[in-house]
Amino acid sequence: MKLEIYNQILTLMHTYGSRDCLKTIALQYPGVTYNTLVSIYSQDYQKKTRKNHHKHHKLEVMESYYERYLAGVTQGGSEPILLRIAEEIDLSHSLLARIVLERHLSHTCFNGENPPKGIVSQMMKDPLGQIRNKTLAIEVHQCILNDPNYGPLVDNIKRSIGYEYELILREKLQNRGIPFIGEDDMRSRGYDKTPDCKLEIPIAVDGFVVNWIESKASFGDEYNHETYLKDQFWSYWNRFGPGMVIYWFGFIDELDCNRDRGIILKDDFPADIVTLESLLENV
Repeated sequence: MKLEIYNQILTLMHTYGSRDCLKTIALQYPGVTYNTLVSIYSQDYQKKTRKNHHKHHKLEVMESYYERYLAGVTQGGSEPILLRIAEEIDLSHSLLARIVLERHLSHTCFNGENPPKGIVSQMMKDPLGQIRNKTLAIEVHQCILNDPNYGPLVDNIKRSIGYEYELILREKLQNRGIPFIGEDDMRSRGYDKTPDCKLEIPIAVDGFVVNWIESKASFGDEYNHETYLKDQFWSYWNRFGPGMVIYWFGFIDELDCNRDRGIILKDDFPADIVTLESLLENV
């Protein structure tokens, strides 16, 4: 996808302002899959959340959210309180639920001190089972179920999709008879930085040598790609030489600018692979 098209899609998402716009945008860009649009929207939402994090996490602001929640409980009614507040302040449902849970624990269990993050995270994963206050437990549970962009449920879905595409990559390598070792085997051999697949015998793609392949079940935008380059891809290159990254939901074309340096980008498993075996057959 060209950067110009990506920016047009982002502008439309910002104009519509909600996830409901994706089907409409899909009709305007028939060459872009719905999964790609979902990934772009999710990544943009994550950026927005990071940008506004400080605004919602000032102590006085968090206390005001908690007080609004308590006031809602006092007033009663059948409407979910936290969902309504989250919509009013334009914040992820799950993030608001976590903030209110933290303040609740601080006031009721930790003498005004912040509760350990690990305890809060465990409660967020199983609110109905671990939060003693049943009203708050139900409110937090509702936030998690109704948040399409953030929270433990979304994290689990992303992990599942990521694992699914790793399996697809392995299956395609096996079908082509390309020997490789996976992350678990590499870690058992003492490697600290491990791509999804390290090829036992290099292949060639588009005329470039590939020693390893990384699977990303997401869209490759500038922010995430630069982060991956810094934290992962260049580390793989330092250890194993040139490699390939597959962004299964597409990427901004202009980001594929490191081929000569040893990292190529693809949006699917390439069909034009040259193996050592095929080279030997032609000798």
